[in-house]
Amino acid sequence: MTADIWDVIIVGAGLSGLSAAYLFKKRNPKLRILVLEGKDRVGGRTVTSEIPAANGVDHWDFGGQWVGSTQIHLLELIKELGLETYPQFNTGKKVHHMGRPDAKVRTYRTSIPALSPWVLMDLTQILWKGGTQQLSECLAERVGWKNVRLGSAVTAIWQDAEWARVTTNTDTLLCRAVIVTCPPHLAAKIHYEPALPSQREFLTQNMPVGHMIKFIITYQTAFWKENGFSGEIVAGSSTNCPFSVTFDATSPSGNAALVGFIAGKHASQWSSKEAGVRREAVISSLVNYLGPEAASFIHYQEKDWANEDYSGGCPVNVMAPDNMQVCYSVGYSEMQQV
Repeated sequence: MTADIWDVIIVGAGLSGLSAAYLFKKRNPKLRILVLEGKDRVGGRTVTSEIPAANGVDHWDFGGQWVGSTQIHLLELIKELGLETYPQFNTGKKVHHMGRPDAKVRTYRTSIPALSPWVLMDLTQILWKGGTQQLSECLAERVGWKNVRLGSAVTAIWQDAEWARVTTNTDTLLCRAVIVTCPPHLAAKIHYEPALPSQREFLTQNMPVGHMIKFIITYQTAFWKENGFSGEIVAGSSTNCPFSVTFDATSPSGNAALVGFIAGKHASQWSSKEAGVRREAVISSLVNYLGPEAASFIHYQEKDWANEDYSGGCPVNVMAPDNMQVCYSVGYSEMQQV
């Protein structure tokens, strides 16, 4: 066991965990705070990668990407950290193809009418330059990288009336309080002694995580803009078309790209196919919706979040029926330090 005693140990170095650590440090800089993360990076379900583009290489997000106008706390944090934002491009014709594969393909210049405005309103608002992962990296810098331990997956938490002991795959640490910020399905894999309230365990065991494959395709030019399209496609995923939605993803430096998602049951079905088969199906569908130029791409890259260690899926966990009642009645007072 490590001899150090921490005031607070935070499980998870995603936005939730690092935001909590940052707020603690702002309120009391003397607090001894340690953030433990199973991955070899910070950011959780946000990750930014360099891929080939028209002007060499550029950055794109393969996880969480947008922030909407209702996410006021995140917008305030972005401003506080001095990060630059820019609007999602959505000018031009939008493609709508729902129903059977042989259904009529329609285009609109306003919001797609068949969808509730709540579906797309907050999704297509604001992005920030340099990618979303830098938000976690900036928070880690403010907290102090020495207080963030990567590759330290938490396996067990013991607690008594005064202390909590946190065990990772490499160490056991002593602290006064623990904050578990990892997703519910991962929090459920941690052994707690004494056990958490039964309703809390029931809740975490009945909140499965979604399945989503995100892809970025880079191009020499944004041909869809030149042809009057916004890049937004909403499609009924099928055996012919894997994705459900795409958007323009041209970078702030002008490198043309499209971003899209293979989601839900279709992600499960298509994830069993070879990557090349998925890529060909995606490109073929883009050709169908946007024209033959879609076949002449520079680079295609995807990320299947179901295969990401210490994520196991995305974008969020979903409550099974009747779980809202359980969530409302969970008694956190029994959890003491955790």
